[in-house]
Amino acid sequence: MQEARNLPNSGTDLTNLRSLTHGQLLATLSELGQPAFRAKQIESWIWEKGATSFDQMTNLPKNLRAQLAEQYTLGGVKQVAKQVSEDGSRKYLLQYEDGTTVECVGMPSGNKLAVCVSSQAGCAMGCAFCATGAAGLTRSLTSSEIYDQVMHVRNDFGERVTSVVLMGQGEPFNNYDASLEAMRKINSADGLGVGARHITVSTCGIIPAIKRFANEPEQYTLAISLHSAVQRTRNALMPGVRKFSLMHLYEVMGEYVDKTGRRPTYEYALIRGVNDTEDELGALCDFCRDNLAHVNIIKLNEVKGSRFQPSSDARAGEFVRRLANVGVEATIRQSRGQDIDAACGQLKQRLGR
Repeated sequence: MQEARNLPNSGTDLTNLRSLTHGQLLATLSELGQPAFRAKQIESWIWEKGATSFDQMTNLPKNLRAQLAEQYTLGGVKQVAKQVSEDGSRKYLLQYEDGTTVECVGMPSGNKLAVCVSSQAGCAMGCAFCATGAAGLTRSLTSSEIYDQVMHVRNDFGERVTSVVLMGQGEPFNNYDASLEAMRKINSADGLGVGARHITVSTCGIIPAIKRFANEPEQYTLAISLHSAVQRTRNALMPGVRKFSLMHLYEVMGEYVDKTGRRPTYEYALIRGVNDTEDELGALCDFCRDNLAHVNIIKLNEVKGSRFQPSSDARAGEFVRRLANVGVEATIRQSRGQDIDAACGQLKQRLGR
């Protein structure tokens, strides 16, 4: 575990500059007697370079830097701790200005760097197999707080981020506007420039938000945490989406594919004796057949104190084979960072078991 330096201390009466829209920033600069092009310079320092102090903004006049420092803070995060996995993944516990903490993960692979970020501190969905939901929801994150996680990982690795998944703590579609704004900043050429198809948002199945997402213009990838195609089993595993039936989910996903032409992913964590039975496999095949979909089979990642256990490798392989027999593409996803509790379903708001 590695401790990090603290962020510069900022007064609680200062406004976070990152919270300003482009129009608000232009208005602020106008009040300060500054030309409009300064807004572009400031935004570049914030969103591209990840500046943590106004002194770093060397192409701004000193008097402007001083004026901004009197009125604003740059927010950002403090790294409380970091753990490094044997597979090279790094998990971070980050703290925001109000003391709220979240976890995020960086996963390198060759010349690529994937980042898994949280959209909320904690989660209200209460999924039975997930460590995050055990403590409930603290609060939703702002778009800049989500974005800052990606920047922190990028800076720690010193590498360009090539893909981002909103699969950490929280339900992104219960924080829709902030999650979408963060994705757009991550995608923007004035931000991190990550391709839209390399940005994935995962939802437990919030149907009104899925309908809304289908109308967004970007080519983001949608992942559905399915985990069972049997209503009774899914209700027990995922009580937070009990009001959204599988039949309704099936219908809305068909509409999503017809409208967007994009292939969604279904996430399926295999739990021994719960959702890996013959009946469960048959229901999954029925749910996915004749649909444009990809199924990610995930052997359940163990969570301390949980009554659930992962299925066998053989059973995971059987799921892939049977899905292929009905024309459904499926793969076994290899979880990263299991030895530091950084894998799917293991994130909490503190490091260590």
